Amino acid sequence: MKTLGPRGSSLWIAAIIHRLSGLALAIFLPVHFFVLSLAFHGGARLDGFLRWADQPLVKFTEVGLVFLLTVHLLGGLRVLVIENFDWHDGQKRLAMLVAAVSAVTAFIFLMRVF
Repeated sequence: MKTLGPRGSSLWIAAIIHRLSGLALAIFLPVHFFVLSLAFHGGARLDGFLRWADQPLVKFTEVGLVFLLTVHLLGGLRVLVIENFDWHDGQKRLAMLVAAVSAVTAFIFLMRVF
């Protein structure tokens, strides 16, 4: 079994962020399913929620969600590479690339929302 590396290293931090983003997404999913269920109970309840969700703070939170989703997706791909290929010196660069792509993706989403 491969280890995360020394505590505090960039690879260790990437692994922790991957786990935390997965946890945050797992917490979000029941909320998402609840909102979807509002459509079954009448359009007025869903419309009320959608009006509430149109607030700037909620939109900003959606940007964080997109960031977490991108971090988790790219972190999962990094884990697949680690588990199926030999370690190489570029692992730290790959972890930083994941963070950069996630930030850019969230920023693009932010620009489209506002």
